[in-house]
Amino acid sequence: MSNAVHVTRASELDEGTGGQTAGMVRKGAIIDKSDNICSLVMCAQPHTSSAVHHHGEQDTIVYAAKGYGSIVFDGGKERKDLSPGDFAIIPAYTEHQEANRSDEPVEWVIVRTGRTPVTVNLEGWGEK
Repeated sequence: MSNAVHVTRASELDEGTGGQTAGMVRKGAIIDKSDNICSLVMCAQPHTSSAVHHHGEQDTIVYAAKGYGSIVFDGGKERKDLSPGDFAIIPAYTEHQEANRSDEPVEWVIVRTGRTPVTVNLEGWGEK
């Protein structure tokens, strides 16, 4: 990694980051710039949910920038609601789903361990 500061402009966020779900878009922000950390923005349209997924060996920190969304986990039995300004941590390999049950868009800033973000979509809870 160089010692230079890197800036990714809002207009440069990369929608080709992968792991997309209808109604939810993950946009790469800081990808391949550090050996230990990466970042993206997740935008969820009203009344959408991601596929059930995990992020492999990457721990994930979520910052709720806009809107009111939820993280569903524990086989779909548990839910943590996030309001603007809230943070959450999703441990590595934790199966979960992002959900926007509101009438407004949700925007979360995501920071993960690792050089590039990993998203492993599953067929359902506890399935490959």
